[in-house]
Amino acid sequence: MSCVFCAVVAGDAPAVRVYEDDEYLAFLDIRPFTRGHTLVVPKQHFVDLTDTPPATLAGMLKVGQRIGQAARASGLHADGNNLAINDGRAAFQSVFHIHLHVVPRRNGDRLSFAKGLLMRRDSDREGTGAILRAALASSESAQSD
Repeated sequence: MSCVFCAVVAGDAPAVRVYEDDEYLAFLDIRPFTRGHTLVVPKQHFVDLTDTPPATLAGMLKVGQRIGQAARASGLHADGNNLAINDGRAAFQSVFHIHLHVVPRRNGDRLSFAKGLLMRRDSDREGTGAILRAALASSESAQSD
């Protein structure tokens, strides 16, 4: 099996499972940023945001919310959580089976989640907005056809 997350779902690769239902599996990340760093994956293989149905993404977020709440209410003593999907190689996706990171955070943990990213000003905010609005309108009309 070429996808390590599909192997985890199938039980062919080891993982510390924290949640499972008919559609989703959540397990601890093998290289965690913080204690409790969990990955939520759909059991069906999707690569990234381009081929994942919106309902699947919503389900992943619902599971992620529950895990984040558990991290706050449990002995992990999380004060908050980062929830993130890395979409594509350019966005640091390293396993090409869509997954949601749930990273429990504690006040003062000094983890720099987006280290090296700088806030920059867009010299053409209106133009950027127009580009995105046009692409969204185009995708909406394609979906209704």
